[in-house]
Order: sequence, then C-alpha cells, then structure tokens
Amino acid sequence: GIRDKLVTGVQTCALPIFTTADGTELPGTGGPPPHIDPTPTPISLRKARYWIRLSWRAEQRYYPRLERKRPITLHRILTSIRPSLSRPIFVIGAARSGTTFLGDCVGRLPEVTYHHEPPATKAAGRHVFLGLWSDRRCRSFFRSVYAWLVRVELDGDLRFCEKTPTNALLVPFLARVFPDAQFIHIIRDGRDTAASHYKQPWLRADAATTGKREPGGYLHGPWAPWWVERDRVHEFETTSDAHRMIWSWRRYTEAAIRDGRPLGPSRYHELRYESFVTDPTAEATRILDFLGITAPASRAAFTEACERASEGSIGSWKRTFNAAEQAQIVADSGELLRSLGYGD
Repeated sequence: GIRDKLVTGVQTCALPIFTTADGTELPGTGGPPPHIDPTPTPISLRKARYWIRLSWRAEQRYYPRLERKRPITLHRILTSIRPSLSRPIFVIGAARSGTTFLGDCVGRLPEVTYHHEPPATKAAGRHVFLGLWSDRRCRSFFRSVYAWLVRVELDGDLRFCEKTPTNALLVPFLARVFPDAQFIHIIRDGRDTAASHYKQPWLRADAATTGKREPGGYLHGPWAPWWVERDRVHEFETTSDAHRMIWSWRRYTEAAIRDGRPLGPSRYHELRYESFVTDPTAEATRILDFLGITAPASRAAFTEACERASEGSIGSWKRTFNAAEQAQIVADSGELLRSLGYGD
C-alpha cells in the first residue's frame, strides 16, 4: 500500500530514485522544478509589503477565534502607541506537540494578547539561529514585529503572548531580549508527535515538487530546514519521512530543555501533553500559578478551555508507523524518548 511505501531516499539531481522502506526502488521526480526557488522567502525592504500583508492575514485568521469583546478605551489606545512588551509569554514545543491547543487556551486569558505564529518572526528565526543578522538587528526586528501586532489589536494594556514551535530553538535569544519573559514548554511523546507531523506536507517527500510554502516562507518537502545539523543535510533530505518527523521533534525538544531549564522555575515551565489531556484541571492550575494569574474569572476561563483536550491521539504512532519506521525512530531518538519516560 502507499502508506507502507514511504520514501527513504530523495536525490536532488536529475532522474533520482526513491527507495521505499521495504527496499523497493521507485522513479524519482528530480527534486524541485527549475522554476521553484528552494531558498526561503527573503526578509527585505522590497518584501516589506508582503510580510505586512501576510502577518495581517494571519491576525485576521486567528485572533477573531478568541472571541474578544473589549470596548475601545483611551487607555487601550494610549498603551498601544508604544507597547512595553513587559513579561511576555512564549509557548514553545516541537511542531505537532500540542502548542496550538495550549496557545489557544492561554489566549482565553483576559490578561493576555495572544498571537499565533507571526509569519515575520517565524521567517526571521533562521537569521537568529544561523547568525545571519547582527544581534542588534534581530532584537530590533522581533520587538518591532511584536509591538506592531499589539498595536493593530489595541492590546497595549495586556501581556504579549505568542506561539511558534521554532522558538524552541531560540530560547537564549528570546530570554536575553526579554529578560522578564516566561516560557511554557509542552512536551509530547515524540512518536505521537511524528505521527501527527506526518499528516502535514511540511517535510514530506511527496511535497517536494508542489512549490508550496508554509507561512514562514519555507518550501514544503524534504529539504533541510535551517535547524538541521549542517553536516547532516544530505542525510536529512534522503531519509524517510518518518525519520524526518522524529528528527524535528528531537531537535526542538533537546534545544528547549537544554536552554529552558537553566532559566529556573520562575521563567520556564515544562508540562507533558499526556498529563495535559488526561488531567487538564491539575495542569491548568500549575500553568496559572506559574503565570501569576489570580483573578477567579480568568482562572475559570483558562481551566474550561483546557478541559476540551482529547486523549484520542495518545498512542497514535502504533497505528501510523510500520516496524521499519519504528526502528528508525528509536535509532534516532530512543535515548531522548527513554529519558523523558517514553520508552515503551
């Protein structure tokens, strides 16, 4: 079946061969067609209108879901002219690990202005990680984008919060730029995360020639993102989809744990997806205490949102990956999985 014939090799030269998990060789596609530029959409003055338009569309898509009905007051207007960005909140974690659900729950807090994966800063992540921009430029860019988001929603009187999975790789930078920031790191069984990630086209080999890009400007397909180890790019682009998905989970999770835990319990909070969906009330209480939210109405709204979590996706990896793929997952991330208690 198609599901068992996962691509484990993709050559980017002409007429490559795809090698499936069972060893079958299938004709390749030759990589992206010549008219598809594999480089990420650039951040430049020439592209300024593009990024502003994209960011505004993202706001229009996600912000209304919070169903906020706040009256426009002079205080809101004045505080939004130059937002302080004091005590921002960053929801971090590997892609498909529950960050969207958790972020939406935080967004229900009246004290918070929540923004879902701002495209501009998502695109700028590689400039921070790879040192393509100076620290000053990175700092200015992130603060400017965040301030713009707060300003357009007239939310200057609220705490800024955003959710972008790749921020898990930027914790030292964000902690330095925002010395009073708090980080909420949600960790999910890497195998379930990979199974969920597999359903998306972002790193799949069969998306190699679509020419589609995710909001941050990165091309869909097996092409190595900026967070892949530089000496392993070829390996990443020629391995199986299952391996790429768990690879992503490992890189994000290792980085967030390594850089987050040293910040201490007042700035970094770690929770498990499995506990979050099986006992949402207890986890909600811990998050609220971490954030210092004391208003009864706010605590009730957040807890109610968290209680909508579903246990249905726990253990989905067993139904998604075959034996060969499961072996690849263990070979790549077995040590990290076991250290986090996901060793069954």
